[in-house]
Amino acid sequence: MRKLIRTIPVLLILLAGYLLLWPVPIDPAIWKPPPAPAMDGEYTPNEYLRKVKRVDLDDGRGPEDVAVDTQGRVYGGLEDGRIMRYDAALNQWERFCDTGGRPLGLHFDAAGNLIVADAVAGLLAVNPSGSVTVLATEAENRPFRFTDDLDIGPEGTIYFSDASYKFGHHHWKADALEHRPNGRLLAYDPVSQRVRVLLGGLYFANGVAVSPDGSFVLVNETWKYRVTRYWLKGEKAGKRDFFITNLPGFPDGISTGKDTFWVALASPRNKQLDTLADKPFLRKIVARLPAFMQPKEQRYAFVLGLDMGGKVKHNLQDPRGERFSMITSVQEHDGRLYLGSLKLPAFAHVEVP
Repeated sequence: MRKLIRTIPVLLILLAGYLLLWPVPIDPAIWKPPPAPAMDGEYTPNEYLRKVKRVDLDDGRGPEDVAVDTQGRVYGGLEDGRIMRYDAALNQWERFCDTGGRPLGLHFDAAGNLIVADAVAGLLAVNPSGSVTVLATEAENRPFRFTDDLDIGPEGTIYFSDASYKFGHHHWKADALEHRPNGRLLAYDPVSQRVRVLLGGLYFANGVAVSPDGSFVLVNETWKYRVTRYWLKGEKAGKRDFFITNLPGFPDGISTGKDTFWVALASPRNKQLDTLADKPFLRKIVARLPAFMQPKEQRYAFVLGLDMGGKVKHNLQDPRGERFSMITSVQEHDGRLYLGSLKLPAFAHVEVP
């Protein structure tokens, strides 16, 4: 017993030394988040997303994004690298391909190829038979570290995001704790096969959506709670502004519907993270803690529909998130919204309101 008593102070000293001095890969920046908007008015809680119909996978997890082909079949990329296809008529899943990485954003091009933003493998194209081709893995001599989402413009240009050039997909929480502009918005020309950097200095460049007329492209900056707009045409071409700011949650995926931009809020704002915003030393300590002790996303279903000017027109929620939560993508197709989730072994769908 005496030996144990003598050992306890030593262990406490070692623990304190670890929490205070152990090297961490983050260099936290000081910042001041805007006060979280009140959950009323256009953000009033409701239970619309309790009506979702969930479609579970036979095996696997994490269809972070979903895409629907011309036959109505649903595709989702899983955490083990597979892209699975679901045929509702047969109530059957089948393996479409395996990227060997972590497929995230999915979108079909005009030729029926599934374009994939793979966090590990880069920007990919998968033909209708499931053959995978690598389109790009770097831009301006900087490799993609976290290829995240994409959309395709009317002329065929693929706009996509590299969420963080510093941290890969397994370490997205480190990027949040660091809170530095490590993300990029890029454009791939399928004719020249070249990649251009449209915007650098983004705070976790996430979902991407092109306006119906191709005049601008939107990219979610998750850690800034905002959607940034980059103008492609007109007098403002080449300039950026903010489409919507101070969102009530972390914007993940964004997509273009008939007359609506659909934004998936993966989780409501986190008070702990906001409190730590001006305390970089404490954020380093948090980075040294076990994962279960770090700030976590909240189980909450949240989707917003924005008009073409960035105003909220649809507010879809389920505060309990019991049916489907951590929604990371929304895709409108034939009167339905198809929802993806980074963590669940399922996708879901609900009628467009």
